[in-house]
Amino acid sequence: MKTTAPPNAIASLQVQPASGYAGDIQPLLAFDWLQSGEAVLVDVRTDAEREWVGYVPGAIALAWKQWPGMVINPGFDEGMKSAVPPGKKAVMLCRSGVRSAAAARRATELGIEAYNILEGFEGDANEEGQRGHRGGWRFWGLPWKQG
Repeated sequence: MKTTAPPNAIASLQVQPASGYAGDIQPLLAFDWLQSGEAVLVDVRTDAEREWVGYVPGAIALAWKQWPGMVINPGFDEGMKSAVPPGKKAVMLCRSGVRSAAAARRATELGIEAYNILEGFEGDANEEGQRGHRGGWRFWGLPWKQG
């Protein structure tokens, strides 16, 4: 898998401290953990987001909040428990890294070592309000599909 990251970029990445979960990580570090088998990727976006914007092949699709109304998914706890085998990390992904932080806190409460992926799938919005140009899973050239 070729990414847009400079050589040795992953080696320089660190887990950033967070409150209530194991830490915040960059997309490249999350991908490295996935490749090594250390972690399971949990995509906490809605079904519509994954369908229309794109998804990561092999990720566990488990919405943190459900559309419409964006209410907490009542099946989230059981879904997390069955998605993440004992001894593996959970790396949580949403659009921008906000919902995934909340989901990582809840996963931690369930006894799972959970990390939030900073920048999310789409990254921060630019001056025109468009995502995908400032960080995010897709921006770094990591695997994803649409449709």
